[in-house]
Amino acid sequence: MACISRLHWHPLFAALLAIATLAPLTAAAENPAPAPPVETAAHKAERMQWFADAKLGIFIHWGIYAVNGIDESWSFFNGKISHADYMKQLAGFSASNYNAQAWADAIKRSGARYAVLTTRHHDGVALWDSKQGINVVRESPAKRDLVGPFVKALRKDDLKVGLYYSLPDWSYSDYDVFTRKEKRYDSKQDPARWQRYLDYYQGQIADLQHRYNPDLVWFDGDWEHSASEWQSPKLRADMRARNPHIIINSRLNEYGDYATPELGLPVLKPAQPYWELCLTMNKSWGYQPRDNDYKTPNQVLQIFVQTIAMGGNLLLDIGPKPDGSIDPRQTDILAALGRWTGKHAEAIYGSHAGIGLDHYAGASTLSKDRKTIYLFLTGQPNGDVLVKGLVNKVVRARVIGGGQAVATKVVGKYDWSKQPGLLFLTVPRAAIDRDITVIALELDAPVKLYEEESKPIESNG
Repeated sequence: MACISRLHWHPLFAALLAIATLAPLTAAAENPAPAPPVETAAHKAERMQWFADAKLGIFIHWGIYAVNGIDESWSFFNGKISHADYMKQLAGFSASNYNAQAWADAIKRSGARYAVLTTRHHDGVALWDSKQGINVVRESPAKRDLVGPFVKALRKDDLKVGLYYSLPDWSYSDYDVFTRKEKRYDSKQDPARWQRYLDYYQGQIADLQHRYNPDLVWFDGDWEHSASEWQSPKLRADMRARNPHIIINSRLNEYGDYATPELGLPVLKPAQPYWELCLTMNKSWGYQPRDNDYKTPNQVLQIFVQTIAMGGNLLLDIGPKPDGSIDPRQTDILAALGRWTGKHAEAIYGSHAGIGLDHYAGASTLSKDRKTIYLFLTGQPNGDVLVKGLVNKVVRARVIGGGQAVATKVVGKYDWSKQPGLLFLTVPRAAIDRDITVIALELDAPVKLYEEESKPIESNG
């Protein structure tokens, strides 16, 4: 500025200075980050392949709500606690026993292939050193980035990185919604203020991508605004411009890549080609020491096999304590998962949805080449196991994890009938797994099922 003050101020010089100052901004506006090419179905399938093959992920809800052991964000939103009292939990969030590598190792041992960490829930408290808003780096005893070490640990264990991010921030002054009963303003009446919020949250997403380059982003809270209000198409395009391989869940007003049923195991197979059931171990997402209503490891495994039998993934949640340690009840479930998934990996990873309940009264999966059927058998059978309508010849039947042979017998098959008969399997009692036994049926060709309606016999020759 000192040099300019000594120059003779001429209108031409002023014009040139203005052009020079604006040129970079104009160039930036005219040259945004290149958008990814239009994605074909084949390209999407390739991008989604690791997710489709993974089958098991671990969700991690960690935040200041663990201090009092209360509902994450919803406790103040629903008026169970004041916002001021909720935020006082920042003072107790120490992360003093946080060991990111120990977390990642436990997740790896469980058999999970990816994990999703809450980087910022609806309460607006970020777990990294965000430039705007509230974060635990500046405003809690943790005093450090908690996301980066976990990302590094996951990658060290060859696990895919997922980051959860809430679109709403009920604590941010420029967000329209504050609590269930109170709104700060009407976003349609004050578009400038709403735009400030859009800039804030989209800036945080860009920051997360630049810092950590996640493989997957798990959005939440899209129900509070429409796709046009969130600018969901723009956000998706911006994210894929930064990383064309990124996967986004459905909670971006359906501008995502896969569906996310929550808590309830679907009764019918979802129509979407990719989907993921997110599930708590007890009844709480975050750490709540008074919530003792835990599912047993066997119940979790039953839910898991029912999920993969319909072609989905299970995203099973844990809620660490405010110091970063994990409740032994949760690590015990992870360990039980690991025992079973390690033994039966062949039937899990890279599998497709199974043959369905019309053909086998239980969960099943198919190998990628569709030449092996995996039958999941819960408990000790009282007799032979029945498979209906299998046209193929069974080349070999065996128990996964032990290799014991399974005796097969087809009954009710007639040379003059198209119906394939009934396949009965005799499973050795000594081969039964204490949770769920898996039987592999190796076929002579890709699976073919008889699905015609049974009719009266008109000719037997």
